[in-house]
Amino acid sequence: MTYPILYSFRRCPYAMRARSAIAISGLQVDLREVALKDKPAALLTASPKGTVPVLITPNHDIIDESLDIMSWALSQSDPQHWLPLQEQQAAAKRLIDRNDGDFKYYLDRYKYADRYPEQSERDYREQGEKTLLELEHILQQQPYLLGNRLSSVDIAILPFIRQFASVDKAWFEQAPYPSIRAWLTQFLNSTLFQQIMVKRPTWQENDAVYLFPNA
Repeated sequence: MTYPILYSFRRCPYAMRARSAIAISGLQVDLREVALKDKPAALLTASPKGTVPVLITPNHDIIDESLDIMSWALSQSDPQHWLPLQEQQAAAKRLIDRNDGDFKYYLDRYKYADRYPEQSERDYREQGEKTLLELEHILQQQPYLLGNRLSSVDIAILPFIRQFASVDKAWFEQAPYPSIRAWLTQFLNSTLFQQIMVKRPTWQENDAVYLFPNA
C-alpha cells in the first residue's frame, strides 16, 4: 500500500495542526521528521520553499500549506465534525487569518525580542495580547472558538497560543486570560496532543516507512 508522505517538524505549530487533522481523520501517513537546519533533498525537491509541513499524496500531488493539509485530511474523513459549518466559515476565516497574520508576526518578535530591537519584549507581547483579548472574550461565552464543540479552528490556533504562553510562563499564568489557560490546558492534556508530539528520529533517505498515527 502506498501512503501519503508528510514531512514535518515536531515543534512547528504549522506542522502540529496538520498532524492533528490527520490523526483525527483516521488516515495514516508516512511521517518524516526533518531537521530544519539540514533539510533533506527529498523535501526540497517536493517543495523548494523548504518549509514544513509538506504532504505528498499517493497521486504525487504536493500540498505545502498547513491549512490545506488540514482540509485535505478532513475532507476525506471528519469523524468528529471539525470542519466549520457553512454559517461558521466567515468567523473561522477571520480568526485564522488574524492568528496567521498579526498574531504570528508579533509572536515571532516576542519569542526572539533580541533579534528585533526596534521594540521591547513587553511591547511585542502587548501587541500579541490584542488577539488574546478577543479569544478570551469568545471563550468566556463558550468552551471553543466556534461554539460547544472542538473544531479545526481551535486546532489551527492552539499551537501558536502554546508558543506564546511558553515565552514567559510565569507571566502567562497570572495574566487575565483564565479561559484561554483552561482551553490550552485541555489541549495539552489531551490524548491527541500526546499522539502528535511523539518523538521521532530525524528522517534519513532509505528509512523504513513510519506510519502516523500508529495503528
